[in-house]
Amino acid sequence: MMREKINTAADFVRTKIDFVPEKAVILGTGLNSVAEMIENPVIIPYEDIPEMPISTAPSHEGKLIAGFLKNTPIIILQGRLHYYEGYSMQEITFPIRMLKNLGIKEIIITNAAGSLNKDLQPGEIVLLHDHINFMGTNPLIGENDPTLGERFPSMNEPYDFDLIKEAELIARKNNFTVKKGVYLAVTGPSFETKAECLMFAKFGADLVGMSTVPEVIVAAHAKMKVLGISVVTNLSNIFHQKEHSQEEVRANAKQAKDNLVCLLENMLSKK
Repeated sequence: MMREKINTAADFVRTKIDFVPEKAVILGTGLNSVAEMIENPVIIPYEDIPEMPISTAPSHEGKLIAGFLKNTPIIILQGRLHYYEGYSMQEITFPIRMLKNLGIKEIIITNAAGSLNKDLQPGEIVLLHDHINFMGTNPLIGENDPTLGERFPSMNEPYDFDLIKEAELIARKNNFTVKKGVYLAVTGPSFETKAECLMFAKFGADLVGMSTVPEVIVAAHAKMKVLGISVVTNLSNIFHQKEHSQEEVRANAKQAKDNLVCLLENMLSKK
């Protein structure tokens, strides 16, 4: 039963840490360096956590890092799980369930995304204010456990408005720019065709990627506050003819490192 698996995983993590975490962050492709912020980290490989799927995507370390940031107890998931890895929707969102069980009420979910909007350039940080689920499925399909959340959770505000405003304020105070946009999720692992990107843009999407939306749906189901952050790592092929690569994605993610670290550090340590 899902609830028993969640309890088993969370109970194991509790044996490794002596505090109750308050906030969490999931790191997307090319964003592993953010984990360096943690003071006196406790590092737990995913493979050591009972019932926890293992991350197989390139550049995803697959580690749970627990510790403190300016006296705030937090957990960082260094590497996420993707539907294209062959896992079920329930498996890729299992970490969200575990974090909720551990006491997390507020989560920051980051990703690397391709831009469908010429005003969003590689290296820029975009705060998500909404999303489009184009993955053809939903992590809540199947029997609902009311102890985990209600049958039909509202998605009227999947990304917390107050957290978005806080992030914008932090950016202004530290003299860098963040933008806002709508993220569209596809399954991958192939990159999108030009025709698909043109269609997505007409849907109203500003960004496209292969993650985040299932995690946000489950976080909403679990009544967790979510801040979604995309780092633009490439322009979609609406704007050019060259092939995409993981090297391009990681290189452009690095451009945002300093501002992203500043943003996350302030958001995670804010009481």
